[in-house]
Amino acid sequence: MRNVGYYNGKIGLLEEMSVPFLDRALFFGDGVYDATYAANRRIFETDFHVDRFYNSLKAVRIDFPYSKPELTAELQKCIDAIDSDGVVFVYWQATRGTAPRNHVFPENTPPNLLIYVVESSLTDLRIPKKAITVEDTRFLHCNIKTLNLLPSVMASQEAKEAGCSEVIFHRGDRVTECAHSNVNILKDGVFITPPLDNLILPGTTRRHFLEICRRLNVPFEERTFTLDELFSADEIMITSAGTLGMPVCEIDGKQVGGKDKALLTKLQRVAIDDFTAETGFSPDIL
Repeated sequence: MRNVGYYNGKIGLLEEMSVPFLDRALFFGDGVYDATYAANRRIFETDFHVDRFYNSLKAVRIDFPYSKPELTAELQKCIDAIDSDGVVFVYWQATRGTAPRNHVFPENTPPNLLIYVVESSLTDLRIPKKAITVEDTRFLHCNIKTLNLLPSVMASQEAKEAGCSEVIFHRGDRVTECAHSNVNILKDGVFITPPLDNLILPGTTRRHFLEICRRLNVPFEERTFTLDELFSADEIMITSAGTLGMPVCEIDGKQVGGKDKALLTKLQRVAIDDFTAETGFSPDIL
């Protein structure tokens, strides 16, 4: 198949799939999700993404019937069904189930599992991106990958209309994260990333870069940083499953970064090498 949709065990083309009208995702965004990339039909960093998915399920109290190995097998089934050995985007979500609209949890209602697989590509790290800053007015549980993404959607549209690729959120003077990724900075040879709390997503690629820093003996700090520190950073890096250290060259129309390309490239290269080692696919993005 050229793309793959999955809903509670049924597999087909995305354009031929349907979801029940009473799925609680439609009324309440009542569910959680995760996403990553695969290449050569191998998911990159499977365990970290699946673990985060189950942490989100636990946080919103969805009683999910699949074990982690069973979920991984369903994801693999969908990856194997697509007609591609290259890079594919793998997205999955669980909702609290299908039931008449009522704010309280429905009783004796099994959750629904949706999987989405399409051909994709990793972000080309040779092309720095432009971003805008937006006051972070989202809810106070950004650490959970819930389906309630309207604030991120609105901010992403604002970035697009400004000719930019990403949004960097801040709460007052504190930089938090991006609309759909983490933001990190390099300053004086140190990799700096916001601490894990309820205001940022525990990004798997963020974790990967911390592991790379340990491996290369690159100093790192998990701490808050300000808008002033963001704008004065030697480099600004966006990290997500498909973005292995994307540099930012402009924020709010001001030129930023570009002062420590050697360290930036060193970290990016190891991230790409790790992706290749795990998937057998060598992306031409650096």
